Amino acid sequence: MLPWLGVALVVIVLDQLTKYWIHQRLTHGQVIEVLPFFNLVLVYNPGAAFSFLSDQAGWQKNFFIAIATLASGWVVYLLARHPHKRLFCLALALILGGAIGNLIDRVVLGAVVDFIDIHAVGYHWPAFNVADSAISCGALLLILASFGKHEERVLPETAVK
Repeated sequence: MLPWLGVALVVIVLDQLTKYWIHQRLTHGQVIEVLPFFNLVLVYNPGAAFSFLSDQAGWQKNFFIAIATLASGWVVYLLARHPHKRLFCLALALILGGAIGNLIDRVVLGAVVDFIDIHAVGYHWPAFNVADSAISCGALLLILASFGKHEERVLPETAVK
């Protein structure tokens, strides 16, 4: 299980370092064009993905902290139970790192720091961060892992008569 927790730790460190870097360079709402389709922008999202519940009075902060904490515990349990399923565990490790990266923001700042702005022909994808990217990649890998070969359960010899 330790290698998978190491992957999660790498995601957390990259996420927090990039958010720290953005905080040092930009003010809230400031936009820096990097490429014709890619900007850096500092925004705070008190909601979940796609700013879900961001317009609420503040109760959502503790709600999302609780969900992230419970989900992280569940992911660690699954990692401990299935360490031999490499793709499955990689997916879970990415999700765990992303969940904890955003959890740190919620606890410390009360909102998640987003800074990656992808856009084309006037349409902007909601801003996101390294943690969000890891969660999305992990979810995609979980889908791919679900199509893989499933291991058969081997019964102990005493159970077979």
